[in-house]
Amino acid sequence: MYSPGQFEQMAASLAGLGRDDLKQRIKNFRGRFKLDFSDDYLDALTLDRLRHLLLAALINARAER
Repeated sequence: MYSPGQFEQMAASLAGLGRDDLKQRIKNFRGRFKLDFSDDYLDALTLDRLRHLLLAALINARAER
């Protein structure tokens, strides 16, 4: 189970990433499921949406360990 501090740490680590880094991490995400988004779709998202998408994937991946 996660503590609130762990969520905050994950979110804080993503907060400093730029668009290119976020896109790269999303496109190279390795988890139980594959994230399969086109560059056009990712380019249309705001930075906050990109961060949210990656954070949700990371939380889900860690929950299954």
